[in-house]
Amino acid sequence: MIASQLKIIEQGISYLESVSKADYTAIISPNFISSTGSHMRHIIDHYQAIISGLNKELIDYNVRSRGSQFELLPRLAIGKLNEITEWIEQLTEDKLNKLITLATEVSISKQNIQHVQTSVARELVFASSHAVHHYAMIAQISFAQQNSQPQSFGLAPATATFLRQSSNRTNIKQKGC
Repeated sequence: MIASQLKIIEQGISYLESVSKADYTAIISPNFISSTGSHMRHIIDHYQAIISGLNKELIDYNVRSRGSQFELLPRLAIGKLNEITEWIEQLTEDKLNKLITLATEVSISKQNIQHVQTSVARELVFASSHAVHHYAMIAQISFAQQNSQPQSFGLAPATATFLRQSSNRTNIKQKGC
């Protein structure tokens, strides 16, 4: 699990190393309402919620750093993702399996914060899946900016498995097996 977490964060770092500051902060209207920087900051927010949550015994995804420098400066976002990488690398099985309370907003019509029991491992699975979802949006914005990203950027792990299996089935059929 740790290795897959690190691979997903590595994808974000690779993107950040390739993007210009102008493209990182640009909002391509009317098709998009946020910049790729906003998406990267949002990804960082979720990992930060887990990190601070482990110390406070409460993961709160409602705490966000909207408008922060992470949205404006790719180099700063790279630094934060490197810190998150170091934190993940030092996780032990005990920390991963630690039960913890999660607080999250669940309604768009009124404030409704729910508290549920979860584990650090489960929330890391969520954070990486959430990151991949945002990478897919970043890939679309990059495409609109005429910047290319690797085909695997924003590709869900389950989709990658499906494509590999489909490819294997096609190869078997072509070989007459």
